[in-house]
Amino acid sequence: MLVSSGSPFSYAVYRLVPRVERGEQMNVGVVVFSRPLKYLAARTALDAGRLAALWPELDPETVRPHLAAIERVASGDVTAGPIAKLDPGERFYSLSSPSSTMIQPSAVHTGICTDPAAELDKLFRTLVLMPAGG
Repeated sequence: MLVSSGSPFSYAVYRLVPRVERGEQMNVGVVVFSRPLKYLAARTALDAGRLAALWPELDPETVRPHLAAIERVASGDVTAGPIAKLDPGERFYSLSSPSSTMIQPSAVHTGICTDPAAELDKLFRTLVLMPAGG
């Protein structure tokens, strides 16, 4: 019996960068894409306490709708605008393209997995929920 070693996937980490000129950032989400497994999803979270400590002048309610939009576009929610109507590969490309906005994706990273949803969970826990230095 042939055992599969997994399928390729790509991911990017979303970072909140309120003041681009300072270069300070906080991880707020992850997007995972696997073409062979037909999977694209994003998960986001905003730690309001950490946000208040780093940037007390930034209202978290101004950030949350943008994070929700990332998840909606990744899921293909047609009410999220024209990008959400694209095929999953094009949506991932759009979601992971460099930007100079307050929420910026990292460079795209790759790996091999058998369960991209589990990989998204792991990446989210490790890169977004885990406290800095922990």
